[in-house]
Amino acid sequence: MATASKVSDLSYEEARDELVRVVNELEQGSSTLEESLALWERGEALAKRCEEWLLGAKARLDAARAATGAAGPVLAGPVLVDRVAD
Repeated sequence: MATASKVSDLSYEEARDELVRVVNELEQGSSTLEESLALWERGEALAKRCEEWLLGAKARLDAARAATGAAGPVLAGPVLVDRVAD
């Protein structure tokens, strides 16, 4: 792992990028059992952090929609999430 940053301090993008690296390293299968377990635990924490960010973004979108009286489904793609994160 390139970094041992505290997961709760990571931005969505940082957590997502590190999660991709963790998954790639696990898929290579060259780590020891102990290293694999540590990677798995880190990956779980990173996935949870990404989910927290996405749920927060959804809540902000829902609040903005409620404030403007918008109705109906809103497609929340990366562009909308990036705008909300400003």
